[in-house]
Amino acid sequence: MRARLPLRLTRAAAFSAVCVTLATLGHLGAGGSGPAPWAVAAGGAAVMAVTAVLAGRERSTVTIGVGLAAMQLFLHELFAFDDPSGISLTVHTHGQGLGESLGMLIAHLTATLITGWWLARGEAALWALLQAAGERLGALFCLLLPAALPLAPPATAFPPVMVIPAARLLRHTVSRRGPPLPAI
Repeated sequence: MRARLPLRLTRAAAFSAVCVTLATLGHLGAGGSGPAPWAVAAGGAAVMAVTAVLAGRERSTVTIGVGLAAMQLFLHELFAFDDPSGISLTVHTHGQGLGESLGMLIAHLTATLITGWWLARGEAALWALLQAAGERLGALFCLLLPAALPLAPPATAFPPVMVIPAARLLRHTVSRRGPPLPAI
């Protein structure tokens, strides 16, 4: 089943909201100060654009997890853009030692795994709900269709059957009603 534009945009908005909120709260929790508003808006728009392209069909748990991890890395670096250390392709340290950067990496990965699993369960539930709704609407449409449209009488492929009156048909039958008689 493919997703049309309204469903695609709704799914992309939900994924973007979860992804950007997770990155913003993680940044607030780790650094104490939130990212710049322009960075949150730019990150949200970028995640929404990428997700809207990919939201055309159901995605697996692995695909959702990998996409969420990639977006978290992108948002982490975007939110750190105004830091004095700048953007780096290595583990971003925020000016702290290896222990803090390793802790941030573990926190990012843990939050990404939990949120990815949660989004994948929601994705599976959404597609199951859409499948069930489609089946019910199809059955309802099939029930309403004969009442709405008069159909032509079906063409008979067999010759008409000759009806035999019941009196002639049952003339030679013996009817014994009741329990069997005892043997003498």
